[in-house]
Amino acid sequence: MGGKATSTLPPADAYAQLTDSKGADRGRADIYRDASGLRIELVARGFGPGTYGMHVHAVGQCTPPDFASAGPHWNPTGAQHGRENPMGAHHGDLPNLVIEPDQIGRATLRLVGSRFEGDGGLLDADGAAFVIHAGPDDYKTDPSGNSGGRVACGVIVRGDSE
Repeated sequence: MGGKATSTLPPADAYAQLTDSKGADRGRADIYRDASGLRIELVARGFGPGTYGMHVHAVGQCTPPDFASAGPHWNPTGAQHGRENPMGAHHGDLPNLVIEPDQIGRATLRLVGSRFEGDGGLLDADGAAFVIHAGPDDYKTDPSGNSGGRVACGVIVRGDSE
């Protein structure tokens, strides 16, 4: 009795369906609550090889073409930008996404100490968005790591587990 092996992930607590400025599908970020905070499982498609900055932005809007409606980075603690900042990074700072030739971008990201709901939570009154930028984040420059324009955006919405 043979059969196909299957893998089933639990339903995401929240997710962001990513699109570019023309509305083309650019992937999905699934967000899960865990003991340390939040975990993001990202699949990014339609990007050329390279390094791309990624951030969680403070407003749940993704109006093309520039996605400026997503606002600044999600920063509920008022920290400075930069994963290399000696004072520590803010919650919206994420590692760069590196995509190799002929590959789909994949990443597992951890937002330790981040809250899903409530005061300072990801899904507060104005929501949040997941954004991929045109270039790499230098992990230093405030406010956006000199990562270039916003090339893909997805509003973070509640998932099937809710």
